[in-house]
Amino acid sequence: MQQINISIQPTTKPSIVKFEANTFLTKHETFEFHNIEEAQRSPLAQQLFHLPFIKTVYIAQNFVAIEKYNIVHWKDVQQEIAEQIQAFLNNGGQVITPSSEELKKLPATVYAESTPNPGVMKFVSNRKLVLQTVEFKNIDDAKDAPLARALFHFPFVKEVFIDENYLSITKYDIAEWNDITQELREFIREYLEQGKDVLTEDGIQPTPATPEGPSTPVAALQLDDTSKEIVAILDEYIKPAVASDGGNILFESYDEKEKVVKVILQGACSGCPSSTFTLKNGIETMLKEMLQGRVERVEAING
Repeated sequence: MQQINISIQPTTKPSIVKFEANTFLTKHETFEFHNIEEAQRSPLAQQLFHLPFIKTVYIAQNFVAIEKYNIVHWKDVQQEIAEQIQAFLNNGGQVITPSSEELKKLPATVYAESTPNPGVMKFVSNRKLVLQTVEFKNIDDAKDAPLARALFHFPFVKEVFIDENYLSITKYDIAEWNDITQELREFIREYLEQGKDVLTEDGIQPTPATPEGPSTPVAALQLDDTSKEIVAILDEYIKPAVASDGGNILFESYDEKEKVVKVILQGACSGCPSSTFTLKNGIETMLKEMLQGRVERVEAING
């Protein structure tokens, strides 16, 4: 069973702190409780209200946000609360008790967007689907991803990439997007409305850092200072742009002697005819300018 971890995230409102989980806590619903009576459906919120300084508890897909009274400072209590929430979840505590309303379909919307890669279509949902990017090259890869596994039953689906609130689907040339887009869109929408899992607990793992298989996540690697700067630049300037096109970019390595950066392209970026142009005229140029004298070339590995 996956170990649930809670991280503390400040908000723009000093009286509210978010306690973010590395897994989903609710099925696409949000809740707000102002006292222990209102929180009858949430054993977690009820437990939190036993703390005298808790004013309001908000529960969303992957976090609990708490508003406090001014009798305490967050710096004195936030770590204790994070540990309490983490222990509650890892001991099998229930966040929200099911109701008869949850047996009904949860409305979902899905729309299709074309990408710069003619072989890839992006399907965007009004729900958060995953907490980290995942990519599946075939149905064997998708053994812990029920939605991707179901999509591979369509004979024209070649690869599936999932990030945040969208899927990028790569097709075989046997079909044209005009003929299959509506069918895929409706299938994904109905799947989500039925409340089915996108990933199982076993499927919630770090994204592989190499095409060959799982590797240590970048955050856990002992990176040199230049590599850390490259990761920061990719995260801040490059990832949002490629995500809007249905893809993703991951840092793979930096060779200080050769001044070469290797990155992994996923989703719509993988195998895209325009990715070489983007790489040379976008990413490479930016890294050269921002890290003058330390980067000469960027090479891409298709994920």
